[in-house]
Amino acid sequence: MATGRTSAEFTAALRNREQLIGYWSLLDSPIAAERLARIGYDYLAFDAQHGLFGYQGMLNNLLATDTKGSTAVGMVRVEANDLTYIGKALDAGATAVIVPLIDNAQDAADAVSAVRYPPLGRRSYGPMRAQLRIGPNPADTHEQTAVLAMIETADGLANVEAICATPGLDGIYVGPSDLRLAIGGASSTDPSVQDEFEQALTRVRKAAETAGIAAGIHNADGASAARRLGEGFTFATVAADVVHLQQIATSHLDAARGGAR
Repeated sequence: MATGRTSAEFTAALRNREQLIGYWSLLDSPIAAERLARIGYDYLAFDAQHGLFGYQGMLNNLLATDTKGSTAVGMVRVEANDLTYIGKALDAGATAVIVPLIDNAQDAADAVSAVRYPPLGRRSYGPMRAQLRIGPNPADTHEQTAVLAMIETADGLANVEAICATPGLDGIYVGPSDLRLAIGGASSTDPSVQDEFEQALTRVRKAAETAGIAAGIHNADGASAARRLGEGFTFATVAADVVHLQQIATSHLDAARGGAR
């Protein structure tokens, strides 16, 4: 089994633009999270924006991720670019937060501020669980926790260079479904805008490379994640538990029906 990283090691690797692979979770299932955390992924990302759990579910899944044998750290996509949502995810023990719907450099600066304690930011002090994993000192927290800005809107794409240049931002994360819609796709998988989509990804990736920050992207499967890492993205997420559960269950049902004929 792969060797797990501490929060400090993970954040250092992220900031150094090392390749990292994660898994995306929508389900409130700590038992599933505990098993996924032992497979070898570098992080598990829990979706508090579109996922099927509340605060207690987020906390329980982060706890499950940190159990014995885990190779992963816990990451949370927060509900919104909001001081309270970001602070609660970090206080619960998230090593990194993904902040959605970042449109410009000011949005990115606000997200950074929400992650850092004064005088560097506006995060309220109260790391109730986080102090057990990361430690209670602000300096340690700043060293060991990361903030990632989602690039998924037309404005975010138009301003991506300025967003990536935001002081204190550790990386960007592409939301491909929303981004495809933002560039004119009729659906989240519309193939008619594939060329424009690929051009957008290249622009985002190069902006992050120029700024020296991490560049991540969401993927439907492992093969797609490998492709994007090969193109120059530095971290990639494979999505998602609820989708994969249906896919695997369907494949076994089809096999069983076929074998019974």
